[in-house]
Amino acid sequence: MIEIEVVYAGVNRQVLRRIAVEDGTSVRAAVMASGIAAEFPELDLTTSPVGIFGRVVADPDRQLVQPDDRLEIYRPLLADPKETRRLRAAKAAQARQAE
Repeated sequence: MIEIEVVYAGVNRQVLRRIAVEDGTSVRAAVMASGIAAEFPELDLTTSPVGIFGRVVADPDRQLVQPDDRLEIYRPLLADPKETRRLRAAKAAQARQAE
């Protein structure tokens, strides 16, 4: 058995679980075994992007966990960062023209 951490930051609260899984467990299986889905019913762990120490895992069904990995479950962005930046720049340009 190896120990790992599984974390998820919901809108209102964060959960960090330290669990033990068998050697050879995939990232997706470890996330499913964490029990986090029971606390966040809106979370679909079969499709949610997952990362290890801040790096997105391309294929969580194939990648195996390593001892002391920190698996992070990502939620969808509420706003597109590029669009937000564009709107902020447009607003700043309008403010400069109004001066």
